[in-house]
Amino acid sequence: MLFREITEKYEKERFSPYATLSENTRGRMFHEPPCEVRTEFQRDRDRILHAKAFRRLKHKTQVFLSPEGDHYRTRLTHTLEVAQISRTVARALQLNEDLTEAIALGHDLGHTPFGHSGERVLNEVHPTGFHHNVQSLRVVDHLEKGKRGYGLNLTFEVRNGILHHTGSESPATLEAQIVKISDRIAYINHDIDDAIRAGVLKYEDLPKDCLENLGFTHSDRINAMIMDVIYQSQHQTMITQSQEKLFYIDKLRSFMFDNVYLNKKAKREEEKAQHIIQELYHYFLRKYDKLPDEMRQRIQEFGVQETVKDYIAGMTDRYAIQKYLDIFVPTVWK
Repeated sequence: MLFREITEKYEKERFSPYATLSENTRGRMFHEPPCEVRTEFQRDRDRILHAKAFRRLKHKTQVFLSPEGDHYRTRLTHTLEVAQISRTVARALQLNEDLTEAIALGHDLGHTPFGHSGERVLNEVHPTGFHHNVQSLRVVDHLEKGKRGYGLNLTFEVRNGILHHTGSESPATLEAQIVKISDRIAYINHDIDDAIRAGVLKYEDLPKDCLENLGFTHSDRINAMIMDVIYQSQHQTMITQSQEKLFYIDKLRSFMFDNVYLNKKAKREEEKAQHIIQELYHYFLRKYDKLPDEMRQRIQEFGVQETVKDYIAGMTDRYAIQKYLDIFVPTVWK
C-alpha cells in the first residue's frame, strides 16, 4: 500500500462524515497522475507554500503602511495566523486539515501592495474592477509557474475556497467555510494588537461589553471565538457561530472600522500609497514596453490592461515604492 493510500484510508476511518475526503476531490483542470506519498490536498498546500506570490506576502501591508517596528503583522503573518486557527478548528471537528490549510495559505495571494487601500485604487482604475479574492484565484490558475507552464493546477476544492473566502457566496466545503470565519477571527484580533502597539488605540478604548463577553486578553478573545465555532459546528452541515458571540464580534469589527481602519492617524500615508498605485498603473498602460520581459510575454494572451493589473497587484510595498521613485523622481547626481 502506498503512503498516500494509507493517509486516505485514515481519512475514511477517522474523519467526520461531513469532511471532504482527499480521494473524493472533484479534481484538477488538467489531469495529473497521483503522488505516491501525498494526498491531492497536501500537494496543493505544498505548491502554494513554494509559490513566489506566497513569499512576496512578507513585504505586503496588512493594516499599517510601512511600520517601523518588527512586530507588526504583514500579509504573510496574517496568512499564517489564519492557517493556524483554521487547522485548530478543522482538527477539532475531524474535518480535512490539509484542505483547510491549503485554502488558508492561498487565500490572500492576490492582495495588492499597501493592503486594502491598494485594492480600492485598482478597483477604481481597472476597467473590470479588482477584488483580491478573484486575483488570488488568478494567481494560482494563471500567474504562478507550475509543471504545465503557468498555473499551479490546484484542485477544485482549494480553488473554490480561495475564491469564496470573502463575499456573500458560501464556499462548497466545510473546510473552506472554516477559513472564511478564521480569516475574520484572525484579523479582528491581531489588528487590535497592532493598533494598540501603534498608539492608535488604547486598551481602555475597547468596548467593555465586548471584552466581558469575548475576553480581556488577545489570547482569551481568540480562544473564545474558536471554541464557539467548534461547539456550534459539531455534527452540523455548516460552520457557524452562536448569535451571542457573533453580535459582539460584529460590534468589535464595527469599532475597529470607526477607530482604526478609517482612522486618520493610522491611514496618514494612505493617500501617498494610493497615488503610487494609480500613477504606476497609468504609466505602464502608456509604456507597456517598460514591463519586465516575463510580463510583456503575457500581453498577447491577456491584453495590456489585464497584464498591467497583474504586474501592479503582484508588487510588494517596497518594490512599488522603488518603481515609483525610479520612474517619477529625478536621480540625484553624485
